[in-house]
Amino acid sequence: MRISEFWSLADSVFGERYSRTLARELALDALDSRTCEQALSDGVAARDVWHGLCDQMDVPAHARDGGQRETMIPPPR
Repeated sequence: MRISEFWSLADSVFGERYSRTLARELALDALDSRTCEQALSDGVAARDVWHGLCDQMDVPAHARDGGQRETMIPPPR
């Protein structure tokens, strides 16, 4: 998953404004209390950041594609 795909999915699932707020401010347990922005900046794979965000926000697996059924979401590692 590319970082651009991460942002597209985040915008689809959470809405553009809320996704940016979450990425900037929400410390994720799965990412050692880093925000999405920090983790991506530190080189954490976008797929791992995506699943960390979705897990923290209780987004079910079937909704993680943001309604874009053609989008392939790599499984968490």
